[in-house]
Parts: sequence; C-alpha cells; structure tokens
Amino acid sequence: MSLKISRPGVAALALMAALMGAAAAGPAAAATTPQATPQTSTATSTALPGQTPAIPTEFVDLSTSALVADAASHEVTVTYRNDSSADRTVAPQLLVESPDGGPFLKPADVRVERRTATGCWETVELGTQTGTLYTDLVTAQRTLHAGDTLTEVYRVTALSPEAEGTVHPRIALYG
Repeated sequence: MSLKISRPGVAALALMAALMGAAAAGPAAAATTPQATPQTSTATSTALPGQTPAIPTEFVDLSTSALVADAASHEVTVTYRNDSSADRTVAPQLLVESPDGGPFLKPADVRVERRTATGCWETVELGTQTGTLYTDLVTAQRTLHAGDTLTEVYRVTALSPEAEGTVHPRIALYG
C-alpha cells in the first residue's frame, strides 16, 4: 500500500500541529495564571534558510489554568524573553481547550480581550477547530529583538455558566 503526500496534506498537518499545541518549553517563557500546569512537546516546519516561515517552527507552551465559568474576567499574562543573540519573529497565542469528552466550546461561550499599549482592552476574535478556541497567530506576529521581553496581558471571561475547559497560553516561534 502506498500513500500519496501532497502539499495540502502537509499544510493540514502543520495546521493541526499548530492548533493542537505541539511545543517545546524553554526557561525564557512564563505565564501567570491560577492553578497552573506546565506542558511541553515539539513541532517543526520546513522553511527556506533566511526566510521567516508562514507557519511556526516551534511553540513554547506556558502554564495552563482551568477556565473558570463564573462570569468574571480572569487575567492571563504571557511573557517570553528572546535570549538569543538574533532578532526573532514571535506571536503570543491563547488556546481555550474543551474537555476531551466534550461538550465542545463555541466562540460565543468565551470572551478574550487583550490589553493594548494604552491600557485599554480590545476584544480578540477567536477561531475554532475541534473544540479548541484560539487567537490568530498572523495578527499577533511581531519581531522581538535580541534580549527583549514580550509581555501580553489577556482577559478571559466564560460567558456560559456551563463552559468547561483549559486556558493554554503559548508563544509561536518562527524561523
């Protein structure tokens, strides 16, 4: 039996890896959330030398916390320090993962906001795939200079009293 590998298939696998949280955690990353549990694993992609890839080459998973369905807003601070000697393209991301046995979360169940540079809160649109809600990586991408630290503050609110899940912050690394 032979398998045919096509570019759309590779893209689908890369997207799945990105959404499912394949990651390698490093000491330069931290997230502050209540009742945190660290997780790690690894994902890679093929990128041409000297070119920032369209998909992340690695993830740094940060401490997770339970989604609290009390209609109150809960802050999650995502911090990552670029300890390398070169600039790096990074993107902070929040995943809100449904329990394995369901029920699956819908974007209407959870509100995610990000604190802007001026201190205001702006709503972050959520995508959804197989019970996982996620923030967009493309719009969150930025260049982090060597030695610099990225800090993003999010506010997560469960809008449905039945909402159950895990808040999983991470940093996508490119190139």
